[in-house]
Amino acid sequence: MWKDIEERTKRSGEYIAKTGCTVRACASRFGISKSTVHTEVT
Repeated sequence: MWKDIEERTKRSGEYIAKTGCTVRACASRFGISKSTVHTEVT
């Protein structure tokens, strides 16, 4: 389970850095909540 979280965090962080999108846009792109994106990326 932790491996999945680590992979999702890396993908989300890379996507935000690459595109400059918002947390909300990133969450929409990966189908997860914005709270999850914010918690994991920070």
